[in-house]
Amino acid sequence: MRVFGLAGWSGSGKTTLMAKLLPALVAKGVRVSTMKHAHHEFDVDKPGKDSWVHRQAGATEVAIVSANRYAVMHELRGAPEPTIEDLLPRLAPVDLLLIEGFKRHAHPKIEIHRPAVGKPLLAPEDPHIVAVASDVEIPGLAVPRLDLNDAQAIADFVLRRTGLA
Repeated sequence: MRVFGLAGWSGSGKTTLMAKLLPALVAKGVRVSTMKHAHHEFDVDKPGKDSWVHRQAGATEVAIVSANRYAVMHELRGAPEPTIEDLLPRLAPVDLLLIEGFKRHAHPKIEIHRPAVGKPLLAPEDPHIVAVASDVEIPGLAVPRLDLNDAQAIADFVLRRTGLA
């Protein structure tokens, strides 16, 4: 499974681009899964639901299963946050795992950069950033600049970089 990411500061447009990239990649026959880094207080469960009751009662993992999908929630209970490498064996095999966030992790990624967010470029300090997608020109970049509004061109770039083109 090839791993490729989208990184950038909060509010830069990572999720918006991901939502445009996925259909472009799937249309080319690429089987894609995603992994998103979240804030430490996130929860997909709701108080009062059976799965929530199971977790509150002490279950380490709770699997919710239906005819359409399943989800597994794993309680860390003080254990360290898992790494991407820890989680890869738990995922079903696909052609490409697209990662959103994990901006400090050592995997190839495109930085999403909008100067309007008011944050500095990550690319000069991160050798794993292989391109910057932005809505403006950025002089002096050491990596290619991609048009943030051209999801198809970004998808093609990802396919070439991962050897899936």
